Amino acid sequence: MTPADRLAAPAVNSPPQRRIAHLDMDAFYASVELLRYPELRGLPVVIGGGREQQPVELADGSRRFARLRDYVGRGVITTATYEARALGVFSATGIMKAARLAPEAILLPVDFAAYRHYSRLFKAAVARLAPLIEDRGIDEIYLDLSALADDTRALAQRIKDAVREATGLSCSIGVAANKLLAKIGSDLDKPDGLTILDAADVAQRIWPLPVRKINGIGPKASDRLCKLGIRTIGELAHAEATTLRQHFGDGYSSWLHAAAHGIDDRPLITSSEPKSISRETTFDRDLHPRHDRALLSEIFTTLCTRVADDLRRKDYLGRTIGIKLRFADFQTVTRDLTLPGATGDPQAIRRAAGECLRRIVLDRRLRLLGVRVSTLSTRRATEDHAPPRQGELALTGRLEEHLD
Repeated sequence: MTPADRLAAPAVNSPPQRRIAHLDMDAFYASVELLRYPELRGLPVVIGGGREQQPVELADGSRRFARLRDYVGRGVITTATYEARALGVFSATGIMKAARLAPEAILLPVDFAAYRHYSRLFKAAVARLAPLIEDRGIDEIYLDLSALADDTRALAQRIKDAVREATGLSCSIGVAANKLLAKIGSDLDKPDGLTILDAADVAQRIWPLPVRKINGIGPKASDRLCKLGIRTIGELAHAEATTLRQHFGDGYSSWLHAAAHGIDDRPLITSSEPKSISRETTFDRDLHPRHDRALLSEIFTTLCTRVADDLRRKDYLGRTIGIKLRFADFQTVTRDLTLPGATGDPQAIRRAAGECLRRIVLDRRLRLLGVRVSTLSTRRATEDHAPPRQGELALTGRLEEHLD
């Protein structure tokens, strides 16, 4: 189907036998923490603090928790319970802003090791019932249920029950003819939702929603559509094709119109290779390259070590080492360096990243530092085709020298 044909398509045209599910864990990080601290159930809880927000065990066996009102810094909320969301606190909200909205909310530190553990548990439980899975991150997956003979609602409920039995956590599932509608559906009846959408539901349940509910319409596109008087998915579905083309170009306007009609032919990607592995951190305060040299050096080394740990855990090596700096004025600078051979060694990553750092003029305070490894290959493939080590690039120097 050509872009012009798709733009003219009046309604959902996905094959009726296709059943795609989107499973989204409910407030995943926060829900994992509530397993650990059940006394916080029903309270506004946000996840995003550092180790200093770790709960304190008291002599009587109770715990003292940090409150948003006491936070000082520049971190952001990773996630929040639904009680906190009702107060206006959402993911990516600055913690200081969240403190003004919900000063009494509980603040907990992020524990990615625990979240990865529960992520593995829920995905393994789902795979036993529906093995065709596209992994979309730590807390969400797509499933292809088309070849399974089970009734759709009964099967989706069994999947939800399996997730709860394996983890103690709830999830929400949307089932539809394609990935686009399934993802929208999983969000309609949260938490613990089970939503099945068919062609008739596009006009009734999808069109009244704001355009931002379509995955792929970001803040900038949403603002541009709003200026055109297009605020809902239904208004987008009935927008003039020429108007959309004029403001968004042929390709994106064709996709906008098709998406508004619930059209999405994308297949599930059941296996994929990462393009890069990275770690970055935003500082609680702007750090000076000279005055905070020791602290920056420690953070830099820690980032390199964590990237190396991620590579080892995922069984990858990488040839291209890169860094990312964001200055206090929000200017972002990146540099990278490609090595003769792939590596996963933290010291080699540190040396290469330090060489990248030398290529940046450090004359301003910093708010973010990141380290990235790309041009990845599996460890076994790299060892089978290892190039000779002769002539490898000699990388020397410590971060302290680069920051002078």
